[in-house]
Amino acid sequence: MAKGKGGFIGQDGLNAPDSPTAVSGTAGDSSVSVAFTAPTDVGGSAITGYRVQDGTNAHGASGSSSPINVTGLTNGTAYTFSVWAINAFGYSAPSDASTGVSPATRGLFAGGNSSSNRNVIEFIAVSSTGNSTDFGDLLYSGSVGNQSTSSSTRALFGGGNNVNRDADQLTLLQYVTIATVGNALDFGDFTGNRLYTSSLSNETRGVFVGEELSNPADTMEYLTIASLGNSTDFGNLTTARSNMGSGSNTTRGVSAGGNITDGTAQNIIDYITIASTGNSTDFGDLTQARKALAGCSSTARTCFIGGSTGSNVNIIDFVTTASTGNATDFGDLGTAIRNNAALSSKIRGVSAGGESATADMQYITMASAGNSSTFGNLLSAKHSFSGCSSGHGGLS
Repeated sequence: MAKGKGGFIGQDGLNAPDSPTAVSGTAGDSSVSVAFTAPTDVGGSAITGYRVQDGTNAHGASGSSSPINVTGLTNGTAYTFSVWAINAFGYSAPSDASTGVSPATRGLFAGGNSSSNRNVIEFIAVSSTGNSTDFGDLLYSGSVGNQSTSSSTRALFGGGNNVNRDADQLTLLQYVTIATVGNALDFGDFTGNRLYTSSLSNETRGVFVGEELSNPADTMEYLTIASLGNSTDFGNLTTARSNMGSGSNTTRGVSAGGNITDGTAQNIIDYITIASTGNSTDFGDLTQARKALAGCSSTARTCFIGGSTGSNVNIIDFVTTASTGNATDFGDLGTAIRNNAALSSKIRGVSAGGESATADMQYITMASAGNSSTFGNLLSAKHSFSGCSSGHGGLS
């Protein structure tokens, strides 16, 4: 039995539990998952729950077991956490504090065409410049032309091909838990092959837009990110095309550019209401027609980065996602590229890789038009891959 280690006035410290031990935190987006070991000595009755509190006593959460997620934190700020065990007699004394952990928007890049690391998933902290780090592996090697989408906790990777264009890979959906480093797991299947598609999401639903295998297609499919299973038909684009860039706010998704059957680059921007299945609607036009571009979004803006007009370009355009209309010039990338990947937090967008195969990453501040700045390097030079994050503009 605990020996007086409880300690709140008015509670029975003799019968309160011992303190939890081995407290540690794993950073998420504006959150930290706090893990701990339950005490062996539970006191005079069974433990009914646990309380986690940060060192400033400004943020806390309760739960029945480890881990417990603490939300509402500031990205880039270091927090320590203590844990209390609770039973019918009261609270234990606080545990020893964890080491400091800083929440951050985590971005993931996956697959692609490279001389190595074709099945690798790599991650960055979007708010901090630097090189990417290995996260785990996709189920298949050589996921070229795949696409990804995400909620705040889960990332999905869909379609793409290896050198043989195996059918079981072209229809495959995979997922990872963004806060936990590890290999991808099977999620379900698309209704058909998907290659060089585009994608967008809010917290609940991911939508994959357009496709190219033998010819560009106008199909759109959706899935519920939190629930394993196969995709469902969403509707059709205004024009069949592939190789687009996409982004979203919490209600609306926009997809821009791409190529039609003869390979001609397009300036079309379409939009959908993510929660409502149906065909897309004309939004406006890009500043210049292009294909093989990337998209990313804050809560207010979607940016379309790079691409090809027949030759690579360094163009960055943006639209106000909530308001239809033509795109506006944002600035320039440091290098003209196509088949790059992009992801974002609500503040910063990051473009990575591209043809001719490069490992460079560049970033922009989404709210402030201007040229990109150097972010760091991928694990290897690659193109035709995908990116997503735990804190993009489609997440509340």
